[in-house]
Amino acid sequence: MTDIIDRIASEAGCKPAEARNVLELLDEGSTVPFISRYRKEKIGSLDEVGVIAVRDAAERVRELEKRREVILASLAERGVLTDELKTAVTRAGTAAELEDVYLPYRPKRRTRADIARERGLEPLAELIFDQKADPVAAAASFIDPEKDVPDVDAALAGARDIVAERVSEHAETRAALRNLFERNAVVRSAVSRGKRDAADTYRDYFEWSEPAHRAPSHRILAVLRGASEGLLTLHVLPPEEPALEILFRRFLKTDSRTAGERPAAAQMKEALTDAYRRLLGPSLETEMKTNLKQRADVEAIRVFADNLRELLLAPPLGGKAILALDPGLRTGCKLVCLDHHGALLHNETVYPLAPKNDITGAGSRIRDLVAKHRIEAIAVGNGTGGREALGFCEALALNSTDGEAIPVISVNESGASVYSASETARREFPDHDLTVRGAVSIGRRLQDPLSELVKIDPKAIGVGQYQHDVDQKALKKSLDDTVSGCVNMVGVELNTAGPELLSYVAGLSAKTAAAVVAQRSAAGGFRERKEILKVAGLGPKAFEQAAGFLRIRGGKNPLDASAVHPERYALVERMAADAGCAVAELMSDPARRDAIDPEKYVDGDVGLPTLRDILDELARPGRDPRSEFEVFRFADEVQEIGDVKEGMRLPGIVTNVTAFGAFVDIGVHQDGLIHVSELADRFVRDPREIVKPGQRVTVRVLSVEITRRRIGLSLKGV
Repeated sequence: MTDIIDRIASEAGCKPAEARNVLELLDEGSTVPFISRYRKEKIGSLDEVGVIAVRDAAERVRELEKRREVILASLAERGVLTDELKTAVTRAGTAAELEDVYLPYRPKRRTRADIARERGLEPLAELIFDQKADPVAAAASFIDPEKDVPDVDAALAGARDIVAERVSEHAETRAALRNLFERNAVVRSAVSRGKRDAADTYRDYFEWSEPAHRAPSHRILAVLRGASEGLLTLHVLPPEEPALEILFRRFLKTDSRTAGERPAAAQMKEALTDAYRRLLGPSLETEMKTNLKQRADVEAIRVFADNLRELLLAPPLGGKAILALDPGLRTGCKLVCLDHHGALLHNETVYPLAPKNDITGAGSRIRDLVAKHRIEAIAVGNGTGGREALGFCEALALNSTDGEAIPVISVNESGASVYSASETARREFPDHDLTVRGAVSIGRRLQDPLSELVKIDPKAIGVGQYQHDVDQKALKKSLDDTVSGCVNMVGVELNTAGPELLSYVAGLSAKTAAAVVAQRSAAGGFRERKEILKVAGLGPKAFEQAAGFLRIRGGKNPLDASAVHPERYALVERMAADAGCAVAELMSDPARRDAIDPEKYVDGDVGLPTLRDILDELARPGRDPRSEFEVFRFADEVQEIGDVKEGMRLPGIVTNVTAFGAFVDIGVHQDGLIHVSELADRFVRDPREIVKPGQRVTVRVLSVEITRRRIGLSLKGV
């Protein structure tokens, strides 16, 4: 067990004690958010990312151990498990090493070497392998037409097949060649014969090559997709000469340059060449492609998760009454009014855009609704007609009831159509059609992006990179971790959150979240955190995991509005008593909090990390960690791609970050691309060093291709 813990810690990059404690907590049913927030004394320097790394490393190590047990059982069952073989299986440190040891014993289809053995050619193969006697002279005695060995050449060919298979299954040889592949393999792609027109999407890869260890994830995934569609050919191989030289040095008993002068060496050299070209090369190439795919998947999933995190944690406008507009041309703009909780107050369709151009009628109607529902902000979807609708609303120059100018804000509507057709939307708005639901989603995204975006499959939000090509199980796991991490970092209002948001709270599931909402409706809301223990199916463990992330503002206990866990309420009450005040006073009086010496409250369960977190929460209970919302405005002179000219400096919003650069919305219904080489006046290895989704930037236009709808942008010198 100690060895396994050490391996997990090594993979996760942490101390063995930290890994052991994380695994113990996970095995007890604790969640990643709970462990990283409320068990800091046990996990030391690890944050949420570190806890996830331990969890995932443990899964990989345990999977390897499970495979090792299966192999040992298989070998024992067939009676081939010697002490030496058992030691080799036990010592194998990676999956590749383990499979190399098992390869000669693994059940497989009948091979050319098997056929040669059935023909009695194994002794001849031994002569070739030993390279002591002349196998050509000896081959005559193996001729047997009844065994389909009609002549010397057939005998030698069969014997070489046996040698080639033996060499290809030699674990140390495979390891040496694998190392060569990892260091020197080159990825090469070319257009498939007769597919040049059909493969136009992949024209950058018609004659492409790059060292495999340097090839970026997006190129790997692109050529793999092209190959899977039959439009590209793909090879991942090192130069053949050094690969063959590895085999010659290992198995030839004479200089490979003079091997042809001795019959035994010549036969051995021919067998080794066949072993590489027919068996080892293709096998290791397949393995290399798999490894490259896994590496590219990891990077693409990481980019997707990082982009998703930025979107989910985008600044919320907050609880303000919203008028939301989902732009449309022929069918009109769907308009909805939402209260400060996001409840639908009103919906209708207005026609301020072409072809009807009812600017006067639509403007009058919006003014009336703004006054009636005390609207504080206007949200406009950024789809078709978005810039025109944005300009129309801005031209109205509306003020709120208190005289403040009402901001008009463009909202990214990616995925809104997916939400509007979802079961969640049908449940929320059973009496309204898709257009109303979509407009509501746009308005709610402005109020609180996190609460609304959790209702949508992350893959529909539009910030992924080759998201349909990567391992879908790994992608879902990473995105679920990301959403859960964001939800629990922000905290959830227990008395207003919907079941989708609640389902991501640590310790809760879709079923228990639905039960919480049902109990809330029946009881008229929760007054204390501990009341959720009355929810059907929600036991003490789920309460332990979830309670600290749930907020009740204005409840019976002021600590319920904070991230202080109920298990520490008694500690806070002791602090308050020592300070000679009530808990509420301690929370509101900085002088009383500053007088607290956290060292005084350290004990076996509670250390300084937890105590500092508690004091921070008492100072700012339930603080939203997201940034303050800032109104953004596109350039008025640029409405469509034809308005964009080289050299312009324009405001924009980063919509997506990939391995090769960043896409920026400059308000013309076509995102521009900042290539990684144009992100800064220095070398940039990872675009995420410079930009993130949702970031406001000022860009310089490098190029505009109207027919191909391509816009090249730069941050250099801006």
